[in-house]
Amino acid sequence: MNSKQYLDRLLLRYAGTFNIYKPYSAAGKMIDAYGYFYNHLEKYVLVRDANLWSSDSFEHVFYITGEKINLDTVKQFEKILVEYMEPELVRKGQKIPDKNHMYSYLTLVFISDLTPEPEVLKEIKKFRYEKGYRFNTRGYSQAHMCLVSAEDGKVYTNYAARKSKKILTEVYKEVQQNKIGFDELCEKHHIEPFVQ
Repeated sequence: MNSKQYLDRLLLRYAGTFNIYKPYSAAGKMIDAYGYFYNHLEKYVLVRDANLWSSDSFEHVFYITGEKINLDTVKQFEKILVEYMEPELVRKGQKIPDKNHMYSYLTLVFISDLTPEPEVLKEIKKFRYEKGYRFNTRGYSQAHMCLVSAEDGKVYTNYAARKSKKILTEVYKEVQQNKIGFDELCEKHHIEPFVQ
């Protein structure tokens, strides 16, 4: 199994709830794929005009593949997360996010053909980034970082992304079982991924 095969199946799992852009360009760098999730909740009394509260939740996922993800690649994308994903995708160039913003998860999923070096795994595990807006009255952004080794199926995450480990491990098993992938499904049903 290689990183591209794994990504293909992973995108299919995400496509049920995420808009998938493939490929995607961010901060002058081509990224294998970008997943965007949005959820709006509201509470009202009898009619929508009597709105008690509303909240918007987001997740932005960059999928990055490579033969062997190295420390430079991880550091480069940490910088992209802080300097591009947070200001451009969360705040949309503004000082703070929109009024009903509750949270935004900024997720980096690295998929490596070969098992990375120990210093890369250490960096993944220790990475932490969280930013609140107006003392969290406008919500917060939080970084999730994951790395999958296509060589042996091991999954490494930072603390904030620990719940992602289950789905990433399941996808590895699905690829081993030769289950259909995102590209094959799109081709079969004449569907095009979103374009930037």
